[in-house]
Amino acid sequence: MTLSHYLLVSGVLFATGLFGVLVRRNLLVIFMCLEMMLAAASLTLVAFSRFRLEHGLPSFDAQTLVFFVITVAAAEVAVGLAIIVSLFRTRQTVDVKDLDSLKG
Repeated sequence: MTLSHYLLVSGVLFATGLFGVLVRRNLLVIFMCLEMMLAAASLTLVAFSRFRLEHGLPSFDAQTLVFFVITVAAAEVAVGLAIIVSLFRTRQTVDVKDLDSLKG
């Protein structure tokens, strides 16, 4: 496995997530596609970290950054799902076409 293989998988994941964000209308599916894009970026960071050797060992700087990305993603999931549940309770829908104003 080379760096190109990891970057190809990461690119496909990111493109799939971007396609889902642009095409889908369900807020939950859009949210999952955003998370897929974040996972693709994390995979890229880990791949570059793995193939950048310092004194024969991989550089762990990017992998440390990935832990912070995962922490922020967990907080984003908690807040995002709370907002989606609140929208569903007030509007009875999670379709983005029906969510055109901030008024309840």
